[in-house]
Parts: sequence; C-alpha cells; structure tokens
Amino acid sequence: MANNGSEVVGQSPKMRVLIYSDNADVREQVRLAIGRRPAADVPKVEFLECATAPGVLKRLEDTSLGVDVCVFDGETTPAGGMGVCRQVKDEIFQGPPVLLIIGRRDDGWLAAWSRADKVITHPIDPVALAESLAELMRQRAAGSPALR
Repeated sequence: MANNGSEVVGQSPKMRVLIYSDNADVREQVRLAIGRRPAADVPKVEFLECATAPGVLKRLEDTSLGVDVCVFDGETTPAGGMGVCRQVKDEIFQGPPVLLIIGRRDDGWLAAWSRADKVITHPIDPVALAESLAELMRQRAAGSPALR
C-alpha cells in the first residue's frame, strides 16, 4: 500500500475514504453501499465526511490524515462535487483519486471536465459504487495513478 499515513503499525491496514456531500442522506447511502470494505481484496475503510468544499480542501491539505480515495456528490450545493473535483486535481499535489456521483448520465461531459477518476450516477447503485471504489483503492494501494 502507498505510504500515505493511513496505515497503523500493529493493526490491519485501512484506507481512508473522504465523502463529500451537503446531504447527510447521500453520505449515509455511500457509507452503507461501501460497508466495512467494498471488496474482499482491498483493505477495510475508514470514513471521513465533509459537507462543505472548504472542509474538503482542509482535510486534503492535512497530509497527516492520509486520505486515500474521495467520493464526491456532484449534486452538492453551493459548491458542486464536479467543481471541487476539478479544484482538487488542480491544487492538491498527488491528490487522491475521486469517484464522482453525477445526477444524470448526460452530465458525463462535465465529469470529464472535472477530471474525475470514476463516475457513477444517482440514484446510487451500491454494486457500481463498491466496484468503482474498490478499483480506485487497488490502484492507490499499488501506488499507481488512477486512470482518467
């Protein structure tokens, strides 16, 4: 696994997943879809949650937190997950990969503009979310950059 501060010596490794949405129900849906681990071959997950864009940036700039993967809600207001994703890609050096949840499949071009690493649509499909997140976790653990 990439040494980003998320491992604790003497304990089984965990990966930190940052969930960004202004909607507590969406954050809960994401947590429930992921569970303790999204796939058997990836580490357990520790969740961090943010309801505001400044909160996301603050958490990602704090390298001691070691965020491994982000899940952003594209429908968040006032700063949508797509814009925050683009900002993270532009401003956070070696930032974590981002899984973006968009409102409509037709918004795929905006997701591409945001440089999201993976995209799923609302309503959240738990299987699609878990599979996409697990793929990003595997890439992060291997130390390889996420695919764009």
